[in-house]
Amino acid sequence: MLAFTGVPAENVDGTIVRDEFYLNLFFFALALNIVGVGFLKANISTIVGSLYGPKDPRRDGGFTIFYMGINMGSLLATMIVGGVGEAYGWNYGFALAGAGMLLGLVVFLIGQPLLEGRADPPQDSALKEKIGGFLTKEYAIYLAGILMIGVMWKMVQYQALVGQLLGVSGFVMLAIMIGYGFMKCDTVGRDRLIVAAILIAMQSLFWALFEQQGSSLTLLADQQFDLNVFGFQLYASQVQTMNPLFIVLFAPVFAWLWVYLARHGWEPSTPAKFGIAMLLVGIGYVVMAFGMGMTDSAGKSFVWLLLIYLFMTWAELCLSPVGLSMVTKLSVPAIVGMVMGTWFLFTSLGNYVAGWISSLTGGEGGHGSESDMLDVASTIDVYNTIGLIAIGVAVFLFVLTPLLRKRMHGVH
Repeated sequence: MLAFTGVPAENVDGTIVRDEFYLNLFFFALALNIVGVGFLKANISTIVGSLYGPKDPRRDGGFTIFYMGINMGSLLATMIVGGVGEAYGWNYGFALAGAGMLLGLVVFLIGQPLLEGRADPPQDSALKEKIGGFLTKEYAIYLAGILMIGVMWKMVQYQALVGQLLGVSGFVMLAIMIGYGFMKCDTVGRDRLIVAAILIAMQSLFWALFEQQGSSLTLLADQQFDLNVFGFQLYASQVQTMNPLFIVLFAPVFAWLWVYLARHGWEPSTPAKFGIAMLLVGIGYVVMAFGMGMTDSAGKSFVWLLLIYLFMTWAELCLSPVGLSMVTKLSVPAIVGMVMGTWFLFTSLGNYVAGWISSLTGGEGGHGSESDMLDVASTIDVYNTIGLIAIGVAVFLFVLTPLLRKRMHGVH
């Protein structure tokens, strides 16, 4: 790991420096982010779901607009933080990211009254109940969050263990969901939870492919592609701005499309949308592999990067906001937060698998080392393979859609 010296990237001589104090400080910062995001993501998505009635056709569109807002921040962050980090040092880039998070919290607190109680505790009196006669449930939650920071600080240092825990805990959570359906729900509630569990598990493959953006695709952009776009020289990290940019451009289109199709009775069901997402991301990788194979040397056309990011963005809009909406529609109210957490748990599992896929392309060394160079031939083979697998999964989902839709009992 490179020390965060603030030296411009082009002045770094490639020497790998390991300072245990700063390395542990970095892991501590990651742990704070992990626990903070754990409190944020599942809850904010649940709040969005509470804005719509159970059968409101605007729900998928609403989540798409919510998703567009998230990616407005991502667009600005990737362009500004990535540019500042590569040009002046990542300590400045990370400081800007922290300031952005603080600003987001301030905006939420100011705007919370507009949510009309949907962001407030559903049972405020229950939070004031004491545990053991001296600690309220509310402060017990805060204490557990602080303890989790220590647990996460330790866990991020053992990647193999994290991968195993993600897999085991993910399937344990699915078993709990289904078990709850059989023990606590009627037939309708049970079937809906089973469908939710299946779709939650399936989305991991999508994220494993999608999250190549931050690994192999960024290395490819740096090593193999001409990043001079209309006279502007991009940093490799800034290539990732294409995804949030396309989200901002196309999210309103998809939001309008789902509502328009719903009015005419043509809107694809949630499982079909998942299938469309897998088909699009698969096509994107196959096209990318084809484009890379057309030129042996570096300086490949930026068009191929643009195409894969475009296909991945369209796929993301068919799966991610739709999936968040699906969780709020198919879950029983008593466990909707837990089910949303399970969704993000399997998203994390997909991210872990993304790292393994990226390792198959090479590029596992530090900055400037020979092992940091991707094997282009291997990358083409990997991209072709994962693209075809994604297309195969899409076909499987399309075949499975009628059965899953029946088990959703009228929830579209």
